[in-house]
Amino acid sequence: MTATTRTAAPAPAVLVLEDGRTFRGQAYGARGETVGEAVFSTGMTGYQETLTDPSYHRQLVVMTAPHIGNTGVNDEDPESRRIWVAGYVVRDPARRYSNWRARRSLDEELAAQGVVGISGVDTRALTRHLRERGAMRAGIFSGEAVADTATLLARVRSAPQMSGADLSPEVATTEPYVVPAIGEKRLTVAAIDLGIKGMTPHRMAERGIEVHVLPVTATLDEIYAVAPDGVFFSNGPGDPATADHPVKLMRGVLERGTPLFGICFGNQILGRALGFGTFKLKYGHRGINQPVKDLTTGKVEVTAHNHGFAVDAPLDAVTDTPYGRVEVSHVCLNDDVVEGLRLLDRPAFSVQYHPEAAAGPHDAAYLFDRFVSLMEGQRA
Repeated sequence: MTATTRTAAPAPAVLVLEDGRTFRGQAYGARGETVGEAVFSTGMTGYQETLTDPSYHRQLVVMTAPHIGNTGVNDEDPESRRIWVAGYVVRDPARRYSNWRARRSLDEELAAQGVVGISGVDTRALTRHLRERGAMRAGIFSGEAVADTATLLARVRSAPQMSGADLSPEVATTEPYVVPAIGEKRLTVAAIDLGIKGMTPHRMAERGIEVHVLPVTATLDEIYAVAPDGVFFSNGPGDPATADHPVKLMRGVLERGTPLFGICFGNQILGRALGFGTFKLKYGHRGINQPVKDLTTGKVEVTAHNHGFAVDAPLDAVTDTPYGRVEVSHVCLNDDVVEGLRLLDRPAFSVQYHPEAAAGPHDAAYLFDRFVSLMEGQRA
């Protein structure tokens, strides 16, 4: 991605898709060019959390909500140290922001962090196109080069695919750090950072858990050096088929019988550790309004998602694995995609979505309590 500082006058911009379709608009955020995988997010709120979610690394995010930026940007809501999206596509950016916590406009924040965006795009038509054709490589270009679409299309088609991309090492912490328990410490968790969001260890800290966040390169000895009551595998970007080290690490945890919880990428890692395959979804699940059924309780939750890959496991059968029996615990009601796994003979489970969901909904917050119950049960 290359970018220049934002100028006062609006500049022309163009979004070029891998299949040759183009959408013209105005530059938003930084001016320049960027390429990545074009995906759409259906969330009506929480754009700041979306932008700073490491799972969006190397993706151009299309917002289906038409009006973006009306609450500006604050210093409390980022999920990580920076914006991770490769580019940003909106229809109608707010002309002015209004919120008591806001410190600057979204346009200013995108420009300051060098994030190239485009506004004035018919995001409804673009989303329909991605639903029909699937997520694909794309580029956002602004300035004088926007007229030469043939050259721009060649740049897009030379960009790397998301399939086969090993991205967790590019977003994860390189040094361990600790998030202390809030109030009295009850438990200790070792959390493997595959692209963790800041709210995740906070949700555990609220429950009296001291969280030791470890790099994706951590070893089994480093995990158990913190004497964990449980081990957590986070969300993250990229193709789970490339994540051989995290899979090996998770198998080591399963062999020891330590309570284990994984979300999003962590769910895919558990699927691979148990012997299931993974596959790329046509256009993925991204947004905060995805209906999921908890098969263990029969309840339906409205949940926050950000994933382009899924686990290939049978929905209606218990599967024998080297670590005991496993069943699908959650399923997406839109398309029957596996949204959770549960081991029946060991204290381990995972979900494909985000129970921490800072911007909401909070229907799935009970999953952290379920993790606490597993750890306390193991202690007893």
